[in-house]
Amino acid sequence: MRSLSIGATGMLAQQMNVDVISNNIANMNTTGFKRGRAEFNDLLYQDLRRVGSASSDTGTIVPSGVQIGLGVRTAAVYRIHEQGNLEITDNSLDLAVNGRGYFQVEMPNGETSYTRAGSFQMSPDGDIVTPDGFMVEPGINIPAEATSISVNENGEVWVKLDGQVAPQQVGQFELAVFPNDAGLEAMGQNLFLETPASGAPQAAVPGEAGFGTITQGALETSNVDAVQEITSLISAQRAYEMNSKSIQASDEMLRSVTQLR
Repeated sequence: MRSLSIGATGMLAQQMNVDVISNNIANMNTTGFKRGRAEFNDLLYQDLRRVGSASSDTGTIVPSGVQIGLGVRTAAVYRIHEQGNLEITDNSLDLAVNGRGYFQVEMPNGETSYTRAGSFQMSPDGDIVTPDGFMVEPGINIPAEATSISVNENGEVWVKLDGQVAPQQVGQFELAVFPNDAGLEAMGQNLFLETPASGAPQAAVPGEAGFGTITQGALETSNVDAVQEITSLISAQRAYEMNSKSIQASDEMLRSVTQLR
């Protein structure tokens, strides 16, 4: 009976759906996290009577035919890149992107990765780095004698040096945007990599047309809605149970056949 394998594909699909929802819930408090959504496609159809085929030698055709679906499969896990809320931290090296754009991070292998998590720190040499010690591009160094750090919405980094009245600019943050944010490859640690699906990045200073601005002393929270995720979780659980019921019904029907005398 086809319903046995069809029900199994439905259970596997809902299991994947629960996996995605669980990851969203687990990252509710992850800075800059973007929630995922599982997308599904129906599988191939088996034609028992092909629609549009000739039903007689006088030219009549079958108006609807008989097509039996063979189940469902996971087509994609789509990442939703909508803006998260801004949480005020009052930390001078906490930066949030308000709008489009990603901070650029130089990896140890020389590749450039991208992140929305602006919880930066300072290396022993005074460079602005990620919590894992990766350099934020373009490299910005804070002098050891700096008494305060200020980052404006256009990404300009100003410091006040001990013994000087006027602040001094020591660097400029840049943001990168992509034609297709959903095509970025997540590599963990709040980092993304460019792929052929994302398109090539375009870099510019914050505040330019098509680019967001920077808010100092704040972090972008995840865009996970707890109520929505719990609702989706309950729906996926019920769908899983219903698919298991179809397998159970098919099994009982087969048992009835085997018990015929």
